[in-house]
Amino acid sequence: MSDSGHGFTIRPAEPEDMTTVAEIYAHYVTRTVATFEETPPTAAEWRSKLADLSARRLPFLVAETTTTPRELAGYAYVGPWRPKPAYRHTVEDSIYVSPDHTGRGLGRALLDPLLRATAEAGARRVIAVIAEPSDGSSVALHRRFGFTEVGRLKGVGHKHGRWLDTLLMQRDLAEDTEPGNPRDAAGAAGAAGGASTAAVTA
Repeated sequence: MSDSGHGFTIRPAEPEDMTTVAEIYAHYVTRTVATFEETPPTAAEWRSKLADLSARRLPFLVAETTTTPRELAGYAYVGPWRPKPAYRHTVEDSIYVSPDHTGRGLGRALLDPLLRATAEAGARRVIAVIAEPSDGSSVALHRRFGFTEVGRLKGVGHKHGRWLDTLLMQRDLAEDTEPGNPRDAAGAAGAAGGASTAAVTA
């Protein structure tokens, strides 16, 4: 658990958090193009995702207000980039901030410990998939943390009557890990993890 210094505590997610996580994500699913999901996952589905990521030793963090009563203000996690086993050292990040708490530096407060925890889990590459056009906040956030643009897929999504691109950004975590063979960060082949942020991913 850590204090972000902005009135928020960053801590590992718990199953009880998933109801609020589902509510935050539902806003972005139904009202924005930040994610290509069209039907919001249920809290039960989020609990399943948390269990899967925990089994893979991948981080799922939440930001909680330090005021009383405490309130969940955002979340971030990484999941497998692709299900095929050769991709097991590469993950995709997702960061979402509650609409009531945007503009307060929560994206930065979440992404920093997320990347550190991801490196400790043994991942070597982190991919961000960002829907375009966007307001640029996700791109700026990732650039701040050393991500570089590596490609663009044009017109691959259609949502709310718009054709959308996805911008791919990548960060190499190899310099953040100990020398030697990396551990299997994403685990055995399985369901691919999602990615999306109030700032991040499609």
